[in-house]
Amino acid sequence: MIDTSISESESRSRLAWRCRRGTKELDLLLLGWLARSFESATSQERAAFAALLELPDPDLADCLLGAARPVDARLAAAVAAIRPAAEPSAAPLI
Repeated sequence: MIDTSISESESRSRLAWRCRRGTKELDLLLLGWLARSFESATSQERAAFAALLELPDPDLADCLLGAARPVDARLAAAVAAIRPAAEPSAAPLI
């Protein structure tokens, strides 16, 4: 969990470091949420995101890429917050 005694910018920096997973797909999804949503996220959403980062890379990839769904409702909500931006548009680009 995130230590609440540290500043918000330090917290964001630590999360950004933890988002770097070594695969481009995970890095883009996780850092994308951090850039788009961290500032407006509630403390519960930030805690859920931090908890999601505790998952091993294969489990995290399965969740974020749609192969699995977290059983924990808090983690499922975090995945749902990250995935919509990654979903392809239903409209054709012709």
